[in-house]
Amino acid sequence: MEGIILGNRYELIEKIGGGGMAVVYKARCRLLNRYVAVKILRLEFTNDEEFIKRFQVEAQSAASLSHPNIVSIYDVGQQENIHYIVMEFIEGITLKEYIAKKKCLSWRETVNIAEQICSAIEHAHSKNIIHRDIKPHNIMLTSDGIAKVTDFGIARAVSSSTITMVGSTIGSVHYFSPEQARGGYVDEKSDLYSLGITMYEMATGKLPFNGESPVAVALMHLQETPVQPMELNPDIPKGLNDIIMKAITKEQDKRYQTATQMLEDLQRVREEPDGSFVKIESQEDAPTKRISAINDEQLAGKDDNLSKKSSAKNKPKKSKYKERIAMALAIFTGFIIIAVTGVLTYYFMVGEINAKQTAKMPDFTNRNYEKIKDQIKKDFDVVEIRTYREDIAKDFIYQQDPKPGTPYKVNGYTQLKLYISNGPEMVRVPNLTNKTMREAEVEFKNLGFEMEVKEEFSDKIEKGRVTRTDPEAGTMVKAGSIITVYQSKGPEIKKTIVPDLSGMTESEAKNALQEARLKLGNMYPKDKSSRVDRVESQKPEAGEEVDENTAVDIWFSEAEQVKRHEIVETISLKDPQDYGKSIKVRVDVRPSDTNETETVYEEIVTKQSFPLRVRIPIPEDGGTLVTVYFNDKLVNSFWRE
Repeated sequence: MEGIILGNRYELIEKIGGGGMAVVYKARCRLLNRYVAVKILRLEFTNDEEFIKRFQVEAQSAASLSHPNIVSIYDVGQQENIHYIVMEFIEGITLKEYIAKKKCLSWRETVNIAEQICSAIEHAHSKNIIHRDIKPHNIMLTSDGIAKVTDFGIARAVSSSTITMVGSTIGSVHYFSPEQARGGYVDEKSDLYSLGITMYEMATGKLPFNGESPVAVALMHLQETPVQPMELNPDIPKGLNDIIMKAITKEQDKRYQTATQMLEDLQRVREEPDGSFVKIESQEDAPTKRISAINDEQLAGKDDNLSKKSSAKNKPKKSKYKERIAMALAIFTGFIIIAVTGVLTYYFMVGEINAKQTAKMPDFTNRNYEKIKDQIKKDFDVVEIRTYREDIAKDFIYQQDPKPGTPYKVNGYTQLKLYISNGPEMVRVPNLTNKTMREAEVEFKNLGFEMEVKEEFSDKIEKGRVTRTDPEAGTMVKAGSIITVYQSKGPEIKKTIVPDLSGMTESEAKNALQEARLKLGNMYPKDKSSRVDRVESQKPEAGEEVDENTAVDIWFSEAEQVKRHEIVETISLKDPQDYGKSIKVRVDVRPSDTNETETVYEEIVTKQSFPLRVRIPIPEDGGTLVTVYFNDKLVNSFWRE
């Protein structure tokens, strides 16, 4: 059936599994552009009303469940003779495959998986739904170790109809309960028995009962006691062993009565693995009692009683008078019985007539289910079927079965299916910051989002990667929404105007360029310029608009050069405790030949950099005034010739 499109929406891609009733396909939802699993009833059963009914019950039961350990149901449909259910697609393997791969799970991993399954069963039971087929084949394990219960194909709401029909017992023989084997009453404790068998297999790698035929295995469930798990695997602690053995007790009233009770013991065994906290109640019908020994007098009394009974047999028969009295009493009693029976029959008939009174089914559509559900449940056996609907507000009923106006028994057991909207399907926007556009595209495609790309500058995010989304990450939005994804263009390159450096010294030109967010490039003539030389020309020219951080080359006028020599002056740090880890150091000089102040050193340094060596220009026939600043505060001033 690969390639078929169901409901103008679900494109079947490949077969991924199957069971006795249905085949499961991996499919792509063309509307939300995501992968789903589609379960299709086998074609040989489409004419069998009983199988179709069970298949529909699966959808109705599972659709009302919402739990992280239960596979979600998205949609239900029928196309010609194809009946199908659309559900969550799980990337993983079955618990049965996982057990076969590992042979035997550790006791802690067994408890972890069992807790998740038990939590799912607890939720289903709270909705009056019994799974009836808990087994490793129906448990999916995701890649991150999450267990999800699937296949509610034989689940039924708890009601008087939970008696399994003899000759058509449903379930997997290695895992089903004794009451399922004998065709008896199935309730919540039956699911817990199957979970116990599953835990037994996880912890030991073996099944407690195995035979040559299904009938042989079923008889073992009814008659035989399994080997204690800790005898097969000594690593199993006493607490876990006791939980498993209590869960698979043959008598229903001696097992865990609720999933909540079992879940509490599973949580406790983590802290007390060898504890004796599991309580197995004993309910003997004839408990042993202590009595005293029979003495000779009691034996003699017994002989006297026997003699009296023997002599009574030899007494003459009753007189005819007494016989007539007995006959009259018997006739009178008979009349009394007939009269009472008649009265009771009358009242039962009246009750039956009342029970058969009919009324027309009310119209519940377009009403908020949460506001009227308590009243509806008093009169009907309600089956909730919830689906996502774009056009209908959350919790409103959009369809019902039986339809409005259909006759129904007033005092009878009437099932009412209500189709309730969950509102539009909401999906959380993922955090895509710093991911590539390809990664964002794949993630959005899997979630069913449409992507609109815009660009923006970013000093932090590499060019080509995602900076943010609108709506922002974590926001819940409708499935299929258009999300704006912002792509980084890298740091924004800003423009600046080149200042006029004419007539400036090297130091002055450098400061002017820094203020304009530019940097000093090459200086000409190379290795011949002096600190007192003046700029004659520059490139780029003054007034040009260039990118920030552009290098500006300058040419000095050699005609203005004066004769100087340089000395090296040592700058020391006194009282280092008065300063932080780093210090801004500036050294200014004022040579006597120009009498103009210029900066020859300006840096931020650490304390470990001291002492500093600074070159000081000295005129041939004069001297230079040197001033030293730490953090823009004058710390020293001296004259050098």
